[in-house]
Amino acid sequence: MRSKLTSLTFTALITAILCVLSPFSIPLPEPMPAITLATFVLYFSGCVLGPKYSCMSLLLYLLLGCVGVPVFSKGQAGLQVLFGPTGGYLLGYFFIALCTGLATARSRTGKQAVILPVLGMIIGTFLCYTFGTLWLAHFYELPIGAAIAAGVTPFLIGDLLKIVAAAAIAPPIQKQLRNISRP
Repeated sequence: MRSKLTSLTFTALITAILCVLSPFSIPLPEPMPAITLATFVLYFSGCVLGPKYSCMSLLLYLLLGCVGVPVFSKGQAGLQVLFGPTGGYLLGYFFIALCTGLATARSRTGKQAVILPVLGMIIGTFLCYTFGTLWLAHFYELPIGAAIAAGVTPFLIGDLLKIVAAAAIAPPIQKQLRNISRP
């Protein structure tokens, strides 16, 4: 069991990583959101921090962006980003952090230690896509098919690769963190 101080320290570290990596993005034509590494960091944080601290890290990231720190994609900041066309995806990130964290917390050892977190990542991504796409469709008054084409299709392969990378990287880091947390 990690101490609260250790968990908060890693939460701050993951928040910093999220803030550093998210602004670096591949812009896509409107109305599509940009491609970022934010989802990778969220997959990883859900696996390493669990649901509570992963969601806390995301909340800190969103708060920093809302108060004007340029941490959102393309170096954007402010409430207008959160309430803009891609705000649904930013809020949908909570699904990724929560589902990944919950699935990881429920996993044990062996195959289950990989399968459940990956399943959590997939479910969280699906929910994030759903929430973000509905928001995007409403914002631009798009038919749902056009919103899916803009807000989901360009990201499927990249998110699949991020899930695979997070599933490969997280377990050895989790093991090291457990060793750090022991007295």
